[in-house]
Amino acid sequence: MLDNGKITANQYKMLVLLFTIGSSILVAPTALVNDAKQDAWIATIFTVIISILLVLMYIKIYSIFPNMTLVEICELLLGKWIGKFAVALFLMYAFILSGALLREIGDFTTTQMMPDTPIDAIHIVFMGVVVMATLLGLEVIGRSSEIISLWLFILLAIYFIAILPQIKIGNLQPILGEGMKPILFGFYHFISLSYLELIVFLMIAPFVNHQKGAEKGFLVGVIIGGILLTFVVMFSILVLGVENTARQIYPSYALARKIEIGKFFQRVEVIMAGIWFLSIFYKLTISFYAFVLGLSQLFKIKDYRSITLPISMMLIVYAIVFHPNIVHFFEFVHNIWPLYSLTIGFLFPLILLGTALMKKRQRHVRGNR
Repeated sequence: MLDNGKITANQYKMLVLLFTIGSSILVAPTALVNDAKQDAWIATIFTVIISILLVLMYIKIYSIFPNMTLVEICELLLGKWIGKFAVALFLMYAFILSGALLREIGDFTTTQMMPDTPIDAIHIVFMGVVVMATLLGLEVIGRSSEIISLWLFILLAIYFIAILPQIKIGNLQPILGEGMKPILFGFYHFISLSYLELIVFLMIAPFVNHQKGAEKGFLVGVIIGGILLTFVVMFSILVLGVENTARQIYPSYALARKIEIGKFFQRVEVIMAGIWFLSIFYKLTISFYAFVLGLSQLFKIKDYRSITLPISMMLIVYAIVFHPNIVHFFEFVHNIWPLYSLTIGFLFPLILLGTALMKKRQRHVRGNR
């Protein structure tokens, strides 16, 4: 292994939870409402249910190869050259995901909080923190996630309680007004943003010190994250309404701006921004960590830390060059990313699992002869 650190099953669960919420807590309501209108919350619940089946597939792969990363599994199952090609496709996915997350951080900060600050500066500062976390190793990332998750639950509780007086139940009607087709469109986009990307956790699963605990933690983290996202989507519709939610780039942040409790409790959007920065930091860190670790394994580099800084510099450049503006970024996320996520997050592991089970059966048949 290229990282000797170990994390507990609970830390793994918290990392999955933070990753699932990730960037989705700010942008998912808009994408879902544009597709499914007032039934966006139904699309969210449907996505969470299907994502459980997806995670069970990931868990099955992990249970067959508990001490191997996804890179090592590919090379074992698919052979040297096909395996390396498959690994390259996965690593490209992890790199593009990391770049998209970094760009999202820059866009949000410069449009909502610090409009006079160059986006390059935001990227450099945030990436610097991610690099520090990556260099410290998975053990430190895992320990910190337990503390951060506690604060995240507290902040979300304050956020939801403060919103309650402004909800309008009528905003959810009519239920299934346009049938199932819009819900399926919403599911297609939502699962690509929050759940298919979870395949990167097969890169860190071998570092969990308890296999069964890791499998349970993976599942529980996804379910809790899904429930929280369902509440965010539902409250966005209940308070802002369908049309207003669809117009907002960051509806949950806009929603927080509407909250005022007397004259002493205002600027609640700071809470939402804090929640988002914490969750997207872990999502970016895990994606980046998976990439540098996988690249090190692919090219037999002894210590992934030696390539962390140069790769981070490449990522900063990529985030600016590949996504020149926020319009281009959102078009990429809506039109191209779902297909890419479906390929790497579903078809790719499905092929690996099918190959693994087929080889296992062949060995069993030979053993009975």
